[in-house]
Amino acid sequence: MRALVLDCSATLPWVFGSEATDATDALLTTVTNGAEVWVPSLWHLELANVLLGAKKRGRIDEAGITGFLTALNSFEIHVDDETVNQAWSQTLAIAESHQLTSYDASYLELALRRNLPLATLDKKLAQEAQNSGLISLFDR
Repeated sequence: MRALVLDCSATLPWVFGSEATDATDALLTTVTNGAEVWVPSLWHLELANVLLGAKKRGRIDEAGITGFLTALNSFEIHVDDETVNQAWSQTLAIAESHQLTSYDASYLELALRRNLPLATLDKKLAQEAQNSGLISLFDR
């Protein structure tokens, strides 16, 4: 696989080993081996929010967060510069028609626009990607 859209949920097993599966490990290998990863512009904020919440609950410490973010910086992750331009048009329409949050719809919109597989652990988002004719790399 040369390129994909990466949902925040699909990255979490890389830092929280108890959530890892063979499929999430395989995705990590794919990304580590140079797959071109695309994310909507909200991805960094969404990931930061999850990490802060996990820190508050004692699931990760500052060193763990720093290590994980350092590892992510070594990957070829491209932030889509059209996310904002699509927010009030395509993304909003996708959210409404697929009954998704606007956040989840931003991943689906990006995958549809770029015609790329979507890596997500969100069952509803994965199903809607498949219903839209996209490849969903895995679901839980």
